[in-house]
Amino acid sequence: MTELVRDSLDHCVKCTICETFCPYSQVTPLFPGPKYVGPQAERYRGSGASADASVDYCSGCGICTQVCPQGVKIAEINSQARAQLWEERGIPLRNQLIARPSVLGRLGTPIAPLANWALRNRPLRALADRLLGIHRDAPLPRFAGRTFQRWARGRPSSAAERSVVYFHACGTNYYEPGLGEMVVRVLEHNGFQVVVPPQDCCGLPLQSNGNFKAARAYVRRLVANLAPYARDGLPIVANSTSCGLMLKREAHEILGVEDEDLRAVSEATYDLCEFLLLLHERGELRTDFQPLPLTVPYHAPCQQRGHGIGKPALDLLTLIQDLQVIDLDVDCCGIAGTYGLKKEKYEISMAVGERLFTALRESGNDLAACDSETCRWQIEHGAGVHAVHPVELLHRAYGLGAAAAG
Repeated sequence: MTELVRDSLDHCVKCTICETFCPYSQVTPLFPGPKYVGPQAERYRGSGASADASVDYCSGCGICTQVCPQGVKIAEINSQARAQLWEERGIPLRNQLIARPSVLGRLGTPIAPLANWALRNRPLRALADRLLGIHRDAPLPRFAGRTFQRWARGRPSSAAERSVVYFHACGTNYYEPGLGEMVVRVLEHNGFQVVVPPQDCCGLPLQSNGNFKAARAYVRRLVANLAPYARDGLPIVANSTSCGLMLKREAHEILGVEDEDLRAVSEATYDLCEFLLLLHERGELRTDFQPLPLTVPYHAPCQQRGHGIGKPALDLLTLIQDLQVIDLDVDCCGIAGTYGLKKEKYEISMAVGERLFTALRESGNDLAACDSETCRWQIEHGAGVHAVHPVELLHRAYGLGAAAAG
């Protein structure tokens, strides 16, 4: 256990605030709650006891850490205990597969039509449910058939004086390349040359599934590619809130990566909406927005709140005339990255997300905004409402053309 996480353990006063706010223990007895599984059980694990299987039902959403008045790193304690559990028992094949999105992306992209057909074929999904334990109804994204990296390599550089580095993550590269194109155009519209270095997975899915050794290898390779830019003073922006948080904090706190490259990258990394709002606060954001007569419910994902930056997307979207944004203020959509894909956790995931799904359906709108890719896919699955990253609304209001496909 990293020193930072370990030092927080004894600050727990058993006040049960984390229990009250945990959305997962409220819907299943299989997870007895973050206090019991986290600080309380860790005292026994610290004496050599094995991790209890109930720790695997913690989603890692981080709400418990956010609400703890004593600053206990509860979710981080649980994540490290889960790694201990799977180190002792062996990580299942399913967990190894779904935790490598860049590998799956490289395999699926060249055969996207066939891969997408297979992912939506009911008999094949039933077979995957039975043999692999991937729930037959879980929201698996569609391969775009092209990558954002390929588009970025073929795009001429702008002549802007300022530069920004774009960490697009796996979701954008393989499933939503059109989102990446919109990010680039919005940043260029604001006077930046956008640098897109070669990059692979940040290791977060591996971390969430208990494979810390492989996760550390991924994050070290990634930060080695990004660190030279950080040392040159360039900001790094990430549109995936969870992957950005991995670079900002979790790779150090949870994985225990002590690396000069990671330190440099962590200090230079911003969530995309955080970065744009900072520009606005300095009077540097272009506000030549066209009116956008829409009403859009907004969901702030758990990992976005983990950044401790408020909800910058809400502040940005208020700059757009005629755009009405509804802050749903719901804790969790339930997907938690790969958590809701698993056969034994799918129903839990959907039960956690039901409050959000109900709020979206009752809003009567056919469009929602959310910063996290997996949460957007869960929203579309659970509520039947199309969900976009907030930057897509900025892209529209800037009049930068139709949203790119994929």
